[in-house]
Amino acid sequence: MYKDIQSYNNALTAEDKAICDLLYLEICKALPEAEHKIWHAHPVWFLDGNPVAEYSKLKNNVRLLFWSGQSFDEPELHNEGSFKAAEARYTTLEQVNTKDLKRWLKKSRDIQWDYKNIVKRKGVLERLK
Repeated sequence: MYKDIQSYNNALTAEDKAICDLLYLEICKALPEAEHKIWHAHPVWFLDGNPVAEYSKLKNNVRLLFWSGQSFDEPELHNEGSFKAAEARYTTLEQVNTKDLKRWLKKSRDIQWDYKNIVKRKGVLERLK
């Protein structure tokens, strides 16, 4: 695990750390070619410079976010924000369904909106895949 992401996870409560450690392992396994780093204070995975997945500790839960998740057609993912992101939230490790997670991660590679160039396009998203 990358040192900065390990530090992020280690700063959490035991339950939240367990959730984040599992998410880290599953995301890295499903997206081995993805660059991942701490970006805007939490772990984010990028494919060709485009953010596709992240997790973060919120006040009462851990949020798993897929930047293009609204296009995944997955009822367990809930819309987040005004663009194309969708999320799942967890308070216990048992809530993480790895079968769903693997399917979502496959879709995060296959379905992407171009967040990398959103500023250049003045807030307009274009579909990449």
